[in-house]
Amino acid sequence: MAINFEKKFISHCNIKNLELNPNQIFLVKYLENYYKENFKNFLLNFFSKKNSKKGFYLYGDVGVGKTMILDFFFNLVDKKKHRLHFNEFMLNFHDFVHKNKDKNNEENLITFFVKDLKSKFSLIFLDEFQVTNIVDAMILGKLFQEIFSQNIKVIVTSNTKISDLYKEGLQRDQFKPFVQIMQEKSIEHELIIEDDYRKNKDNQKQRYFYPLNQETNFKINKFFRIITKNKRLSTKVLNIKGRNFEIKNFYEGISRFNFDELCDQNLGAEDYLKIAEKSNFIIIENIPKFNDINSNQQQRFITLIDVIYDKNSAVAVTAEQSLEKLTSSKSLEKPFKRTISRLFELTSKDF
Repeated sequence: MAINFEKKFISHCNIKNLELNPNQIFLVKYLENYYKENFKNFLLNFFSKKNSKKGFYLYGDVGVGKTMILDFFFNLVDKKKHRLHFNEFMLNFHDFVHKNKDKNNEENLITFFVKDLKSKFSLIFLDEFQVTNIVDAMILGKLFQEIFSQNIKVIVTSNTKISDLYKEGLQRDQFKPFVQIMQEKSIEHELIIEDDYRKNKDNQKQRYFYPLNQETNFKINKFFRIITKNKRLSTKVLNIKGRNFEIKNFYEGISRFNFDELCDQNLGAEDYLKIAEKSNFIIIENIPKFNDINSNQQQRFITLIDVIYDKNSAVAVTAEQSLEKLTSSKSLEKPFKRTISRLFELTSKDF
């Protein structure tokens, strides 16, 4: 029996008390067509493999419901499937290459990695697709060429349209084959909604404390005492590829950090994943104003919040400025909108 995606989505929104939007409903219908073309019409796909669109690339501004809708679609599809943040996907690839680097050259390793992926999944969902470093940029063309040649379906969310990915990056000419592959093999759709749903009045922040003064310090300490009552303090040591990272204030899944501990050291997505996996609640204190001088720390903070959001860890923070007025470096203004939007949700009373 065929799935009626639209009816299911309307019912889902009603149950969750979510506001329905015509652009979102249109997207759901679009996803239903993608599903039918890729998973239902087997004979049609068999005879037109070269022209089939195996990817669905959804982009749009922050807080418009991209992840929510693709999560809904992903959960509804009864296929071998895997959902993960794009950063985590690339870390898995680099781990595979590292473990097998003595056995084969890079191109063979890409083939083996994708074949292993194919043996487990027919559909992968990569949330928050973004390219920020040259290592990933140089490998993505070959990697996704192999993924699509193996007939793995890929659905993606991003804040950026395909042609603007890695726009100001080093050696971008070498990234263009990936852009061409994605445009050729993917349905690209922009979701446009004026409001950021994470900032609505029913989702106001409750665990975002500012400015940095004695009163704020008192509030966060009082809050911390309440949530750690009867919990045991320990030092949690995480081993990350031979490196040790200490969570010095660890209370049975509740972790407390100073901003500098997380973002003023040589840490990245892999470290933040390990921290989030061990922490169901994270406190981050003394978030500064961001500008062109501390943009490296800001980039780490953006990655940190992306990982925490993907792993569903609740957050409390103290910061120098209110969330609405938190400043940014010029180069990171666009991705930082996503961070601010996610902080609204992560620090809300209902998260």
